[in-house]
Amino acid sequence: MVVKAFPPELLHYALAAMSGSPVSPGMFRFGVFEVDVAAGELRKGGLKLRLQEKPFQFLTTLLDRPGEIVSREDLRQRLWPADTFVDFDHSLNAAVNKLREVLGDSASTPRYVETIARRGYRFIAPVERVGAGPVPAEMSVEAVAVHPELEVPMPHRGVTRGLFALIQVMYLVFYLVALFRFFPVQQMLEEFLPAWGARAAMVLLLVTSGVGIVLRCYLLSSVGFDHLRLRQKFERLFLLVLPLDQLWAVTPFLLTGKIGFGLAFAATAALLYVPFSERTLLRMAYPGSS
Repeated sequence: MVVKAFPPELLHYALAAMSGSPVSPGMFRFGVFEVDVAAGELRKGGLKLRLQEKPFQFLTTLLDRPGEIVSREDLRQRLWPADTFVDFDHSLNAAVNKLREVLGDSASTPRYVETIARRGYRFIAPVERVGAGPVPAEMSVEAVAVHPELEVPMPHRGVTRGLFALIQVMYLVFYLVALFRFFPVQQMLEEFLPAWGARAAMVLLLVTSGVGIVLRCYLLSSVGFDHLRLRQKFERLFLLVLPLDQLWAVTPFLLTGKIGFGLAFAATAALLYVPFSERTLLRMAYPGSS
């Protein structure tokens, strides 16, 4: 007797039918896309997209296990049962490429489908499952998309990109305030530095604020336009960003007379961590793009 693999997304339908409860078709949402499993449709902003049967089955298989690696063997059993004769590697690659074309995704900088070399594929974007029909409580498992690198629940990209943008705005404010208050800053430096040291510090302030303004404007525009290679670009710039941010992290000590040593120390400690948090935020917003 030949037993064929039972499609995962139909499991809850079978359980509901055995319990005598009405069955409703399952749907997935991710980004601007919506997948209607029962109708076999992929929609973008409410408009139906043309997608062949195998790429659609490949997509629903990954959506049923978001954040998990789906092996090539699992995909073979799901898409091409044992009694089907086909060039598996060529057919699977064709299905993946067709799906990526429809989603506007790519293998080098994936936003949805990530290739795990020699193992399989993984869906890396946040997935919402709706209208899945009733499932017995003891069989219900909540699927949570997990970040492929950091192993934490996938955050909303708008939140991580927004936080990254706020950091850039914060540094722009630092630079502009320092330039607008140039002479008062110089007077504060002269109180506890020799004349040559104060002049050197002011030259350093001018140079680093000039470089910093250009850098922050670039990063702001990149995250604003959702540049898919922003993470990769930031990693290359990190050797410039790190010393620049560490230098400006000590600026709260200029306000020691007004805010006290303890608060200035705490603010400096927090600012020292900011460049590393920037890198983490980009890893969350652009998983698998480096």
